[in-house]
Amino acid sequence: MRGVMDAVGPRLRTLRTGRGVTLAQLSEATGISPSTLSRLESGQRRPTLELLLLLARAHQLPLDELVNAPTTGDPRIHPRPISRHGQTILPLTRRPGGIQAFKHLIPPGAPTGSPTLQTHEGYEWLYVLSGRLRLILGDQDVTLTPGEVAEFDTHIPHWFGNAGAEPVEILSLFGPQGERAHVRTRPNTR
Repeated sequence: MRGVMDAVGPRLRTLRTGRGVTLAQLSEATGISPSTLSRLESGQRRPTLELLLLLARAHQLPLDELVNAPTTGDPRIHPRPISRHGQTILPLTRRPGGIQAFKHLIPPGAPTGSPTLQTHEGYEWLYVLSGRLRLILGDQDVTLTPGEVAEFDTHIPHWFGNAGAEPVEILSLFGPQGERAHVRTRPNTR
């Protein structure tokens, strides 16, 4: 246990700097003073459970992952549903950064109101499992059905929602820094 706790400081610094967050920004998000954060990261202060819980929330990580606790050998991911814009999103990956996987469950009529296109950093890949998904991408307005895939740079104005009377289920891969998924189309012959 001592080895795990000794490694927390450098891990906290790596997480923060890897996300491009300053001590001041993390302080604002957690309510922990910048000097306390600095002492935690340098190992000059032992983290308390209260501080770790605040940092786990700020980094959007489970506590055991924040401290890099020894694994239990269970590879299963236990997603915690997120409700956003009338849909349920299940995170399917646990690691911060890099490509993230999600399952979206979009009920009929969601999201409500007129489509509001958005842009942001990243690259998105969508696969329709069931239902009909309406995707507006720039000046294109398409409906995707089960088995169809779309991929796009999220700098292009976009919006997606349910296009039918049945719920829509989709899988999405999202690269927050514009990473693209690489798919091998033929076996390596080395």
